[in-house]
Amino acid sequence: MDQAHPSAPHHAHDRSPWAVFLIFLRLGLTSFGGPVAHLGYFRDEFVVRRRWLSERSYADLVALCQFLPGPASSQVGLALGLSRSGYAGALAAWAGFTLPSALALILFAVTLIRHGNLDPAALHGFKIVAVAVVAQAVWGMARSLCPDRLRVTIMAGAAAIVLLVPVFWVQLLVLLAAGILGLALISADSSEVATTQPGRVSRRSGSIALGLFLGLLIGLPVLVTLFPSPLLAAIDSFYRVGSLVFGGGHVVLPLLQAETVGTGWVSADTFLVGYGAAQAVPGPLFTFAAFLGAAMETGLPAWVNGMVCLLAVFAPSFLLVIGVLPFWERLRHSARTRAALAGVNAAVVGLLLAALYQPVWTSAILGPGDVVLALLAFIALMFWKLPPWLVVLATAAAGWMMSG
Repeated sequence: MDQAHPSAPHHAHDRSPWAVFLIFLRLGLTSFGGPVAHLGYFRDEFVVRRRWLSERSYADLVALCQFLPGPASSQVGLALGLSRSGYAGALAAWAGFTLPSALALILFAVTLIRHGNLDPAALHGFKIVAVAVVAQAVWGMARSLCPDRLRVTIMAGAAAIVLLVPVFWVQLLVLLAAGILGLALISADSSEVATTQPGRVSRRSGSIALGLFLGLLIGLPVLVTLFPSPLLAAIDSFYRVGSLVFGGGHVVLPLLQAETVGTGWVSADTFLVGYGAAQAVPGPLFTFAAFLGAAMETGLPAWVNGMVCLLAVFAPSFLLVIGVLPFWERLRHSARTRAALAGVNAAVVGLLLAALYQPVWTSAILGPGDVVLALLAFIALMFWKLPPWLVVLATAAAGWMMSG
């Protein structure tokens, strides 16, 4: 990872794993709005406020995690914790950001599973504030990462293609095409590369992590065949989902449905109720795995099932981030890589712009009152510089009252 600037404050007090945990715990309790909104919260917290890394370095990291399978926002959080406080920092970042929603969903599965779907009015305010959070991220990143006509054009083209062809693999093709355009047309400025923080993962450790990732992906199905058990089968299924889903967020739902409803582990109604609950809690949507695990019958307590499935679906992200980062840190400092990344970063802003419209805007803005509320939240974040958690709570309450 990179430091933001030589003049940036060091925040030495937030380098301990416990400090990292507390920072991410606050985000895990207040980060509503889905993966794109999470990237906006992270940017505000770690680029703008704490200055752990520069805008460009953050965009590089987001671009890398877009290419990796798994939940991109959670992988960004893991990488930030890893760079700040080593392996313990990565675990602390994940736990702080993930456990609040996971525990809430396990509790919901245990106690409220028969109460039906959640009241849509309770979700509406959180959807509105997501509009403001994503808009702030798009605005800030576009100013920094799209400084010329070429990169603005790449941004607009990426947004247009993704909106017109809403298939997850198209996003990967857009990022690859933007990288090729950057390599061919953008001249990388050496001053664009920020100071490198001492690496916390060696190339040897990275290679071991990548080997373990592939070993589990291949070996778990063999173990299930040799030692059949409901719990081992669940671990295999959720690990496979975490390994093979590109795009993260809502893209994981069809695979999870096939692995749980298709196998008879949970009913279709239970799946839909849990999906509604997963949208009502903060943090990553992948914590839906905790709900599904708790709703399954394996002969173990529900909370054990939930935590096992949660760990299984996130394990690939841990191994991939640890495996890829040491090679990425070296690669991203070459002039050719910087040129390609300049194009990719412009396309990342385009993807965020597309997500601002679909699904964030289209699912949240249902009338003039919603537009007004989203605009007020945007002004509060962008110009009044109010804490995001305060804006989230105030906008959610106002949206709930308006919907009610």
